[in-house]
Parts: sequence; C-alpha cells; structure tokens
Amino acid sequence: MSEHKISALKVHRVLIPAKAVHSHGSGDVSGIDAVLLELTTDTGLTGWGEASPWPVFTGTSEANVAALHVYFRPFLIGADPVQVEVLMNRADKVLVGNPEAKAALETALLDLTGQISGLSICELVGGRFRDEIPMSFSIANPDFGNDLEDVAGQWADGVRIFKLKTGFNDHSFDVMRLEKLREIYGEEADLRIDYNQGLAAYDAIRRVRDLERFAPTFVEQPVKMHEREVMAEITRAVDVPVMADESVFNPREALRAASSRTADIFSLKIAKSGGIRRALEIAAIARAAGIEVYGGCMFETSIAHAAGAHLMAAVPDLRLGCEFYMSNYYAEADIAVEPFQVAGGNVQVPKGPGLGTRPDPDKLGRYRLELLS
Repeated sequence: MSEHKISALKVHRVLIPAKAVHSHGSGDVSGIDAVLLELTTDTGLTGWGEASPWPVFTGTSEANVAALHVYFRPFLIGADPVQVEVLMNRADKVLVGNPEAKAALETALLDLTGQISGLSICELVGGRFRDEIPMSFSIANPDFGNDLEDVAGQWADGVRIFKLKTGFNDHSFDVMRLEKLREIYGEEADLRIDYNQGLAAYDAIRRVRDLERFAPTFVEQPVKMHEREVMAEITRAVDVPVMADESVFNPREALRAASSRTADIFSLKIAKSGGIRRALEIAAIARAAGIEVYGGCMFETSIAHAAGAHLMAAVPDLRLGCEFYMSNYYAEADIAVEPFQVAGGNVQVPKGPGLGTRPDPDKLGRYRLELLS
C-alpha cells in the first residue's frame, strides 16, 4: 500500500475540430470528441487519462462521461492509485463494456503510479524496448488533391508509411489513388490499405486481390467486425497479409481469432481493449500464434497518443509501426503543454515519470464542452 489516496476526480469532455474531414468505410469524422479523466491525490499529484470513442466503432462520449463520473467515482475516491489491477477489476465488476473509459482510468492510475515510483508507464508495464516508432499517416480526405498536398508535406518530414482509407467511394477511386501514390513515390512508400469494414462479404476477395498489384503491406478489416469467418476465408485466399481491427477488441476475441486464423495481424488500441495491460495480453496471444501486431489509434488527443506510444514501446517485437498522428497532422490544435513529439517520421515515446505529458489548462478550457467534478 502507498501513502497516496485519490482525493478528487474531474471529467473533461473536449471537442477539437479537424483540419479536414476524414472518410472511412464506416463513416466520416470531422473532429476529436474525447473525454479526459483527471485524478488528484491528497499528496498533490495529478494523473491523466483519455477515453476516445467513436460511435460507429466503440461507443459515445456521453457514455464514457457517465462511466467515469457516475460508476467509477464512488470506488475511486479514497483509493490507493498504485493498486491498478485491483481498481481495474472493480471497474469491470461495476460496469460492463465501456473499454474507452477503462482505458482512461488505467492510464490515469498508471500516470500516478509512475510519478510515485519515478518510472515511465512503459517501464511499469514491461520495459522500454524503443524510444521511437515509425509513424503511419492515414490518407482519408474525399478530396484527394488535398491529401496529396498533405502527403508531400509529411514526406518532407520523413514520413514513409501511408495507410489509404478505402471503401467509402467506388473501387475505381481507390485504384486511382494507389496508382498515383506509386507513380509519385515508387517502392520507397510503405502503403497500407484500410477498409474499415467497408466491403461486402460476397466480393471482398475479388476487391482485395485487385489491389494486391500495388504491393500493400497489409489490408485492414475488409468486412464487418462480426463476419469473422469471412475474414478467415479472405486471409486464406489472398497473398497480402490481412489485419483485424474491429474483429479483435479484447484478449478473449484475440484468442478466438488466433485459433481460427482470422487474420495475420492484430491492431492494438488501448481504447478498444480497455487499457495498456489488456492490449499487452492481446500482443502476447498474437506472439504465441505467430501473428504480428500494429499500433493503432482512435481520433485522439496527445494524452491518449502518449499512452499508446508507451504501449508500443513495451511490445518486444513491434515491426509494423504505429499511427499516432492525429494531434500533429489532423487536429486543429494539440492540447498538451508540450506538443506530441514526431521527428523524422517517427513518434517519440515520452520520457519522465508516468505518462510524460499533461493538458495545457488554457487549451483544455478553450476546447472543453463539459466539466464534471
């Protein structure tokens, strides 16, 4: 037991506009609608976490506000923050689902525990295997001309990984964009494809096979999340590796997907798994089954980005990079005191105790829609 006790809990809901609309097979996004959790101890420490839901993917901001403010508050006030697993077990017992809120809670607890121990979050959960991670940017603007300008700017910054969001327009649009990117950047560009569940099961294999000529590194979630048998059939039928995102949320689903070989790769996201430690369990299942993992993100501020970077730093065999780019290239502003660090096309894993970052009070106030305390 530590000498620290949680004495206050605040929930901030923020909305940060995007620089441009991003289109996906499952819907459009025009901003970051996130919920930030602020935990304060009686010893003067403050820990932060973020819930970053998407209604068509995991849940809603309103539900996450209620989870943190109504359901988690009663057992958190007066609790010892270093008892992370005990408190997360309690969260699972009092509320089913809501993985984003649980990810926010775990991050805030680990942030406090790190400050108390002097260790960064990645060191708390397994170790710092790397200080930087190759970053992928998602090409998702319906106006491809604007996307090409963004890609050119990021190319100049050292970014070499680009993930094309497909399936929100017709197939010829997807082919045209891939042809143009290969024409401009050649084989030096690491191209990936993400359908976000956008393909119909009956002709998914034909569509994916047609894009294999562009040598993508992987194709992500071509069909609906519940169509796991279809995903497995696609994985067996095509040469390009298939990545499961929406079809693998938690360790139980990862075990089922590994057993049926639903995919060749799993996308790790703290928002869908319910936190860093559950995501590491998914990574361990993948490792045992010979399945690769990738650092995915939601529409997040740099608070969740930092947590995701700590997760990726703690994965021993990360080979496919990450996509923590929202606060740098997508959002109107980064609300952190110090902007999320990307250098030479690589995400820089935060250093220092705990999370290694915190919101700027003025920026938080500017974009805040709601505050509960």
